[in-house]
Parts: sequence; structure tokens; C-alpha cells
Amino acid sequence: MRRARIAVAGASGLIGSALVRSLTADGHEVVRLVRRPVRGPDEVRWDPERQYVDAAGLSGCEAVVNLAGAGIGDRRWTEAYKRTLRDSRVLGTAALAEAVASLEEPPRVYVGGSATGFYGDTGDRAVDEDAPPGDGFLASLCVEWEEAAAPAREAGVRTVFARTGLVVSRAGGAWGRLFPLFRAGLGGRLGDGRQYWSFIALHDEVAALRHLIDTAELSGPVNLTAPQPLTNREITAVMGRVLHRPALFPVPAPVLRAVLGEMAGDVLGSARVVPKRLLESGFTFAFPGIEDAVRAAL
Repeated sequence: MRRARIAVAGASGLIGSALVRSLTADGHEVVRLVRRPVRGPDEVRWDPERQYVDAAGLSGCEAVVNLAGAGIGDRRWTEAYKRTLRDSRVLGTAALAEAVASLEEPPRVYVGGSATGFYGDTGDRAVDEDAPPGDGFLASLCVEWEEAAAPAREAGVRTVFARTGLVVSRAGGAWGRLFPLFRAGLGGRLGDGRQYWSFIALHDEVAALRHLIDTAELSGPVNLTAPQPLTNREITAVMGRVLHRPALFPVPAPVLRAVLGEMAGDVLGSARVVPKRLLESGFTFAFPGIEDAVRAAL
């Protein structure tokens, strides 16, 4: 892709900050959406919960990437925090999509964050982008999240939804919590360990997002996961082997439910999600296997 002006919401998060580094290193002009007063021409003021965006600051952007949202695993899912999770995604997406649609010359592509939670618990069944939404809080959240981008799509902007799996990184997310446990020799399977985890290396996540920006043929949902999902039991074994630590401390399902509450259903649930559209569009994974991804994170 030639050098371009690209706006990124959620630029301080795990994925957003890595994406900004990658784009900046290649000479692109990155504009960050910030909630505080702006400090320079590379920032745009917005307030997702109040549905405010300084649309003028998006002028000249060829792409808008929205990765903003409160952390799914940061807190127990009380009713109040579920509202926070929803509002930070749905209201922010609606505001940004409307701002994009209002521009005289809108960007050529809007890439919106989403998640493999869209599919709910898939059990042993492999699913791709053609599968319908599942049941549960995360699935309904993802549906609303994607629907909120309708103004951008209706304005003729190519709109893509990055349904991301579990990102393998030491810097944050689920794996940011797993690495210290395994290093301490306290790692183990969760529940019976038979549930599938759809993972992706942080490097491949960033490369895939850039692929979504660059590939004019892609629109709608695209799964950002490694080609072969594995069970939690299989992943646990690899983590122990790579880190040279025993993986002998399984966490029983009742304990997870007691500690995590409603969120435990998604931790114990199975997400066997495959990246059909990403592969068909010619994307190549640098770290396709879990051992590759874990070693890359280290």
C-alpha cells in the first residue's frame, strides 16, 4: 500500500499500539483518536460513550480502523460492566461510522473490530464466516457491534469486520495472563481442556489487519485466527513444553465459574473458528502453529 493517512481508534490497546507501530514504521501518517484534549495534528478528539467524534480530523484519511472497547476479561461481568463493554463498542462504533459517512470525501475502507465470540460455543464443529451468530452475551454483543457500523457501509465505504480470536502476546490479553502462570509452573488446562481455542500471533493479527485495509475485494466479516484451532489441553501442553515448565495444575470448571461468574461460560466454551476468507484472499501466516506463535511472543 502506498503511504496514506490512516485513523486508528483504540490505538493504545494491545493490538492498536502494535498496528500503529507497524504503520508508522512503513511511513504511513497515523491519526490516533483520543478521549483527552488533543496534543497535536496526529490526534483527533472523540468521546465514544457520548457518541462524539471530531469528524473534521478524519478528513483526508484513506482508512479508519476501530479497535476501541473496554477489556472483555478485565473485570467480572456484572450488569454494570456488561453495559460498559457494550457501550464502549456499540456507541463508539456508531459515532465513528456516522462521522465517516458525513465526510465529503469519506475513506475508502472502514475496518471495525469484532471477535470470534460472534459464533458462541461451536463445540467440535468448525465454523467460518458463513456461520450464523451463536447464543450468549458475547455473541449478541458482536452482532450489535457490527450492526453499528451500518452508516459507513450505507455511505458506500468498504466495511470489514475483523473477528479476532485469542491473540498470543506477552503484553496483554488472555495470553498476557497465561505466560506468568506457566513461567511460575502453575499452568494447566481449564476445565476438561476439550474446548477449542482459536488463536492468532500478534504479528499475524497486525499483518491481517493491514491485509484487510489493502485488499479491495474484502468486505463484511473476516475471521482473524490461525488456520488450525487447537483444544485448550493441546495448547496447555505446548505452553509447558516451550517454557520448560510442568502443566500440572488444571482449574476445575466449578472453580472457574465461582471466580469468573458468567464469563466462565466463554472460557469453558469451544470456539473452533477457521479463517476461510482470509486464506482465500491470499493471506500468508508467519506463525500458523501454536508453538510458532508462543515462541514469537517470547
